[in-house]
Amino acid sequence: MRSLASRRLALAETDRIPDDPAGADRAVERLLASLGAALDGSGPALALLDASPERERLVSTLRVDLPLERDDVAAVVATSGSTGEPKAALLPATALLHSARATLDRLGGPGHWTLALPPTRVAGLQIVVRSLVAGTTPVPVVGRFDAEAFRVATERLVATPGVRRRYTALVPTQLVRLLDAGPAVVAALAAYDAVLVGGAGCPPALVTRARQAGVRVVTTYGMTETCGGCVYDGWPLGGVTVHVDSADEQGVGRVRIGGPVVFAGYRLRPDLTAAALVDGHHLTNDLGRLRPDGGLEILGRLDDVVISGGVNVPLQAVERAVASYPGVAEAGAVGVEDPEWGSKVVAYVVLRPGARPPALADLRDHVAATHPRAWAPREVVVVDSLPMLPSGKLDRSALARAAGSAGRTSRHAVSP
Repeated sequence: MRSLASRRLALAETDRIPDDPAGADRAVERLLASLGAALDGSGPALALLDASPERERLVSTLRVDLPLERDDVAAVVATSGSTGEPKAALLPATALLHSARATLDRLGGPGHWTLALPPTRVAGLQIVVRSLVAGTTPVPVVGRFDAEAFRVATERLVATPGVRRRYTALVPTQLVRLLDAGPAVVAALAAYDAVLVGGAGCPPALVTRARQAGVRVVTTYGMTETCGGCVYDGWPLGGVTVHVDSADEQGVGRVRIGGPVVFAGYRLRPDLTAAALVDGHHLTNDLGRLRPDGGLEILGRLDDVVISGGVNVPLQAVERAVASYPGVAEAGAVGVEDPEWGSKVVAYVVLRPGARPPALADLRDHVAATHPRAWAPREVVVVDSLPMLPSGKLDRSALARAAGSAGRTSRHAVSP
């Protein structure tokens, strides 16, 4: 990439794929062109923002009138955490390209992609980068994501001349809804050589269900600061290093990631950059441990840990365990202030059609089969749906505010 004396930043034109097929294809072509120019240095770096409530605040803090901190930055992407102030990650061209190439190497080679995630988020952006690397054009899911729109996009991809390998990327909620949509949609899923699933913890039971249906699921872990997923099925991509710092007696500690996929800092926030970048590594806010086979297991976020009875409880690990209980379609967990326990873990569950609410004692036994019993929820609330962020992640703040009142159909508490 040529050296720029003062690299400029421009807002990307596309913040949403249009609702008509022709418009959607034109939007993807424009994004391919502008992102290609950003990567090779012939055009400005792109600021990718979606239509979230934080958009205007981010626009005002990005200061597109000021040069970028580094000339090698190709994209600036808002982080999507469920809590905390919004910030924008500076992603160098070399980092984005390394991530894309390492992904294609891991999956078995270049291919054609279905774009089922917003390109304003790093997972969707990387589909576009991988397509540029492969010399292909992604097929967008037109309009609001649903099972039929995904099936139609898959049919278009399958019918594209010269397609040898087919890929897509989803968040777990999308995968659940596609698996629930019937044989035709499941067949569409099974047509892919790989379906990357990330953006949030993917319950093992969901992975098993998908694979039993013939879907080639690859679970991914990463974040905006690592140019998206950088650990596939527990194993780092080529060149990526993963460490678990200050592990406790259970091997649980803070995850640190190094290698050529790491971001360059946060736009105009040297204070946040200093805290997140340590000796060239990204010090994440995630808790993890190494599996017996050496692979990485993510248990949750530091800010999603509650202390119940003096024990640190990672809520995402609880959610994955609860979601694997028979009859549970989706699960969320929060800590609720409690005079005896300090905080008690409350699980919110969406049931599959016809399923009965889980008996709390049985649910606690189920969680305790794979985790310390202190992690098991002390209360369960059945709800019609869980609040979600535009990225497809659980909106834990909204869930805590709602306190289980919206859509509640039953509630079961447990004694000590």
